[in-house]
Amino acid sequence: MEKFIPVVVIKELSETDKILTALKNNNINCAEITFRTACAAEAIAHAAKNYPDMEIGAGTVINAEQCEKALAAGATFIVSPGLSPDVAKICKEKNVPYYPGCVTPTEIMAALELGITIVKFFPANVYGGLKALKALSAPFPQVKFIPTGGVDRSNIDEFLSFDKVAAIGGSFFVKESLDKMEV
Repeated sequence: MEKFIPVVVIKELSETDKILTALKNNNINCAEITFRTACAAEAIAHAAKNYPDMEIGAGTVINAEQCEKALAAGATFIVSPGLSPDVAKICKEKNVPYYPGCVTPTEIMAALELGITIVKFFPANVYGGLKALKALSAPFPQVKFIPTGGVDRSNIDEFLSFDKVAAIGGSFFVKESLDKMEV
């Protein structure tokens, strides 16, 4: 797993190459392309075909239908804002990593019951940030987190220094990479 998971919103298929090239130029070889737009599946398929050295996943996957479309397009991992047992089942059957959003002990226990030990912690800033992750890690030492939402350059090092953080997710990686490309 990459340490940085950029959350990528592609509104038009033509944006895919510019964004993925910017990420690669910034030494980021991963992209979570969100299922929030009409061209998400097309963008994932394009990315999977044209950027085989990158981990291309699908984000904001909220149901089984979207999961199936994302996997058919070539997604190598699935991310959700919450926990979907249907999505978890599909990913388990296809041996694809699934990172559901879990912020409460009950949600984390539900993920564990499904065999999931890496969860997205979203929105991290709203649900207590690093302090909350440390508190949740005590009863769940087997769980690692991907904090997303409210993580940026001002606090990324604090999150990365905690051994229960598997990776950092965020859209700020895309903005930074594009800004560097335009300089």
